Amino acid sequence: MTDLSKSDFPAGMVWLVGAGPGDPELLTRKAERLIRSASVVFHDALVGPEVIAMVPARARLVHVGKRSGRHSKDQATIDKLIVAAALAGERVVRLKGGDPSIFGRATEELEACRAAGVAVKVCPGVTAASAAAAGMGLSLTLRGLARKLVLVTAHARAGEELDLDWQALADPDATLAIYMGKAAAGDVSRNLIRAGMPPETPVALVQSASLPDERHFHTRLDLLPLAAKTALGDGPALLLIGKAMQERDAAPKRVADTVSADR
Repeated sequence: MTDLSKSDFPAGMVWLVGAGPGDPELLTRKAERLIRSASVVFHDALVGPEVIAMVPARARLVHVGKRSGRHSKDQATIDKLIVAAALAGERVVRLKGGDPSIFGRATEELEACRAAGVAVKVCPGVTAASAAAAGMGLSLTLRGLARKLVLVTAHARAGEELDLDWQALADPDATLAIYMGKAAAGDVSRNLIRAGMPPETPVALVQSASLPDERHFHTRLDLLPLAAKTALGDGPALLLIGKAMQERDAAPKRVADTVSADR
């Protein structure tokens, strides 16, 4: 039940809210309450449509969609918009896919609000790596084999190479989650193998994690470039690399598991 008098969301305040991977049932109860209490919601392109549908009709809905290579608004403009709305006395929700603090440009928006004297807080969300592993019935860590989880983004400015510490990332005891990784699959495969990661290392590609059209495909590191081009649709995908991604009999089969057989 919506309660606009909640002391943690007064007029003139900004909440950076994690929308999760898309499934509205993966929203936290707090995120749902904040969305329903907002007077304006600035949302990204990757926020699921069913989550957007939770925004009350009385609230303004502002699309500030940011997709790789197709930015409708630059970050500085988004910062100014949310600050201006808060200074005008609105209850502002900045709705971000996944978790705001994981490749969500949260720092820029937090600093912009604080510099303007605007109260701002963060409501965390389920990140794509967690949802992707759950959808496959796999764990991101594996006792004795995958003792840590490393999150990186493969997004780079146009014309620039990925500037990553490949030697550190090629850790055989880690699960490597690469966000926005499909377009960079060739670089990822080549550089990790060059840094010493075995070519047969298991890889899972996951698209639309948690949504009805979720697809995933299992391959190995040396075959990743081909799989990234042929196994999934046109949308962005997450790469999960490491021993923990080895398919197991208990893992549920999804539509993309049959792609190789159908081609």
